[in-house]
Amino acid sequence: MTGRSGREWASYWRSAEMPLEAMYARFLRHRYHRHSHETYSFGVTEHGAQTFTCRGAGHTSAAGMVMAFNPDEVHDGHAAHELGFEYRIVHIGQELIADVLADVAERPVGLPLFATPVLSSPVLAARLRRLHTALLRGAGPLERDELVSSAVAALVRLAARTPPGPPALRPSAVTHLAAKARELIHDRYADPISADDLAVWTGSSRYAVYRAFRTAYGLAPSDYQRQLRLRAARRLLAQGHPAARVASEAGFTDQAHLTRWFTRSYGVTPAQYRLART
Repeated sequence: MTGRSGREWASYWRSAEMPLEAMYARFLRHRYHRHSHETYSFGVTEHGAQTFTCRGAGHTSAAGMVMAFNPDEVHDGHAAHELGFEYRIVHIGQELIADVLADVAERPVGLPLFATPVLSSPVLAARLRRLHTALLRGAGPLERDELVSSAVAALVRLAARTPPGPPALRPSAVTHLAAKARELIHDRYADPISADDLAVWTGSSRYAVYRAFRTAYGLAPSDYQRQLRLRAARRLLAQGHPAARVASEAGFTDQAHLTRWFTRSYGVTPAQYRLART
């Protein structure tokens, strides 16, 4: 689906068979709210420059640079100057990354971790650009699979480390408290949850829960709950459900509330996402 009214525009593509999505956009005034994705996300800035915060620091991706976000990595973003920026981004599900690595690796490896969110690599930029272009023009499954494998293999080889398994959480009171609060939010993400609810559930004070959650997950509990609602909305929209129904089922006040946060977080409206060609 493409929306190119005015000077800002966004095109979105989504696969019906696998966890693979792509967006091509130009933004001048749009500001991404702090959000994260369940997937790995790899972008190439084509023109201009965009700046964002991630991992507690500020970063800038200028033309030709690559961005690499791990799953659940919180970030925001906006144009670095008044000329705006144009960029491509591909979202690849963890299971698809695992399948590619199982094919190309000589021994079993864990999922990759990207140490820096901005990379200066013409090789990676070219691989991602080729993959992205093929997806948006509707490449056949064989070409698509080959380009996904090529891009993922290059990204992992040149910019990531692959641990032998998922890293264990450091045992601590803070980690335990945050995980306990996260349990309740996952179970009731579409329902109203108060700070008192989290305090009672965890057996701690409201402030202690808030501080532990921010430390462990990089978001306030309310922001994290909204992320879960947005992810649920993406799944329902991808199934073809209308935005009004999606808003209600995902826990948003109304369709306008869903549209506002969906656009702030993903750069396209719910309608654009639902109608993205597959």
